[in-house]
Amino acid sequence: MRHIALVLAPAIMLAALAAAGAAETAASPPVKIAVFPFELEDFSAGAAYVAPDDIDREQLRFSTEEARRLIAASGRYQLVDVSAVNEEAAKAGKLRECAGCDAKIAAGLGADQSMIGIVTRITRTEYAVTYRIRNAQSGALVDVKQTDLRMGANVAWSRGARWLIENRLLEQAK
Repeated sequence: MRHIALVLAPAIMLAALAAAGAAETAASPPVKIAVFPFELEDFSAGAAYVAPDDIDREQLRFSTEEARRLIAASGRYQLVDVSAVNEEAAKAGKLRECAGCDAKIAAGLGADQSMIGIVTRITRTEYAVTYRIRNAQSGALVDVKQTDLRMGANVAWSRGARWLIENRLLEQAK
């Protein structure tokens, strides 16, 4: 009987520690993330002749909204409002070119991480969607993923953003 108690005592202690660790992990607060509006990077042959138009801007807005909706619904992230950001790179839709300035902006908003989304137009019917997530304090890249979806016109950008968030960001965080 005494031997059973000696064997069970460590097992009970390990189980209690594992349960405490699981409860602590489950109670972790969501990551505060500043999701900036998606930006268009146009490498198509027509880029020099056809400027982004209202339809492009609307599709970028849809892509941003879809990404934010999915990220917020996951419960793992808490969106930080970026609507009042007044930095020139953000207003010009050029955060992808500012060497990580999005992290500094996000830190100023109280976020833990920043995310920029980029729609790269390869041709008028081919595109790729990328996201970059940075640690807001250090500016270090936390994650970069890109779709392999290369079909559809600008009306499909939000579908690419949805696929990327669901199948890369949220799947890896499980």
